Amino acid sequence: MSNLSGKLYQSADLRQEMKINPRLYQAMELLYMPLMDLQQHLKQELQVNPFLEMGLADVNEDVSLDEVEPETDEDEIDWEEILLDGFDAGGSRAQYEEKEFHQPTPVETADLRDHLMEQLRHLSIEERKIRLGEEIIGNVDDDGFLSCDLEEVVEGANGWLEDIREVAEERARQIEDEEERQEEEEELQELFRPYTLDEAEEMLEVIQRMDPPGVAARDLRESILIQLRQLDRTDCLAHTLVEEHWDDFLNHRWTEIGRALGHSAKEVQDAADEIAKLNPKPGNQHSPDRDPYIIPDLIVDKIDGEYHVFLNDTSLPRLRLSRAYREVARDRNKFKGENKEFIASKLNSANWMIQAIEQRRQTMLKVMNFIVDRQREFFEKGVQFLRPLTLREVADHIEMHESTVSRVTNEKYVQTPRGVYSLKFFFSSGLSTASGEDISARGVKAKIKTLVDQEDEKKPLTDQKIVDLLEADGIQIARRTVAKYRDQLGILPARMRKRV
Repeated sequence: MSNLSGKLYQSADLRQEMKINPRLYQAMELLYMPLMDLQQHLKQELQVNPFLEMGLADVNEDVSLDEVEPETDEDEIDWEEILLDGFDAGGSRAQYEEKEFHQPTPVETADLRDHLMEQLRHLSIEERKIRLGEEIIGNVDDDGFLSCDLEEVVEGANGWLEDIREVAEERARQIEDEEERQEEEEELQELFRPYTLDEAEEMLEVIQRMDPPGVAARDLRESILIQLRQLDRTDCLAHTLVEEHWDDFLNHRWTEIGRALGHSAKEVQDAADEIAKLNPKPGNQHSPDRDPYIIPDLIVDKIDGEYHVFLNDTSLPRLRLSRAYREVARDRNKFKGENKEFIASKLNSANWMIQAIEQRRQTMLKVMNFIVDRQREFFEKGVQFLRPLTLREVADHIEMHESTVSRVTNEKYVQTPRGVYSLKFFFSSGLSTASGEDISARGVKAKIKTLVDQEDEKKPLTDQKIVDLLEADGIQIARRTVAKYRDQLGILPARMRKRV
């Protein structure tokens, strides 16, 4: 029998907890924000704080609040300690003020299902088929494939019929004229007749003729056949490959297919090349998750043989304290009570915001300058010369917390003489070389890709041959690691890369 008691008890315990200034959470967000988000945030600050205005910000400029500041126990913010501790000051964010920053709402764009629905509504077909078509389209995924069996489509459509049947029949029973009521009931009986699998197959074919080509297929094979049909290529070798020799096609068995069809291996491979030009994911062109337009937060430029780092923040509002409001704030005779508290609060907030933005700028420059120094060979010679780098190494060098570096590099981009890169691109694990130096995993992948790009297509490099070539270049690597990197790069095995 249980000894547990159902009684309620009250107890007190003593624990130490640091009360964090809510502005520290805002400081964390300022480090975390990409450039465009920060730009929006500063514009909001300019609207709500009368002590801020656009101009040349002077972070050393400050206002004495002796005349207007209410008594407070709040300590001055020690930025060096904050960045070194990674903002780890304890407490729960929920107990503090609401976030002032709001993520900009993206503009809604038509996705694949919207595109298909619009085409469906323009078809001259009865309402009953329109509803079945809507059920099918609702089960098409972002890649453009039907994501369930047609049996499930039929079940879902019939469930919808069942939901509204009772309402419609009740309305029909309320018709007083008997002949009119019977006519209505007969129409409802036909309208609410359960969908069949044959009807679903017929409607699916209608949708598969829509744009984009290959949409609503149940698998890749069917999608390719649909695309070939829309190109009027049903009598070609490529169509035969997909329809009759799909497994051999996937495994690049050109010789076996050619022998079975009376074609040379070269002709079969040419037909496979034609298939490779088709879209394996027809829905992608209507995907709402396209890569956004990137504005780099930093710029690395080579000047007189040296690399220099600049912040790309010319589009950011330059904040400074409003001189007019500072003069008003100094007039202690005009403001008392709540007015005095409001002025002190806004003036404190304005001073803090200017300092926080400058601290963000300096932190980003420190991080990027170290990256440039560490990855100089990358900037000189390319991705194959990337060195391994971790967040902790950067944090130790610039004497900040690892989490601070993580926030600085999150969703930030840098424009370099070699292109635009995410700051995370420069961080990678490493492999040993014969010289005792390390090379980054990303650099090794680049070398593997270069080797494959330059190989003899008739004698492609095996994984073991790639291992041998890398070892000859001083890179010690296992064959299974090469295979893993090759898969991550989307490179097929040697036997499937071979050209005849």
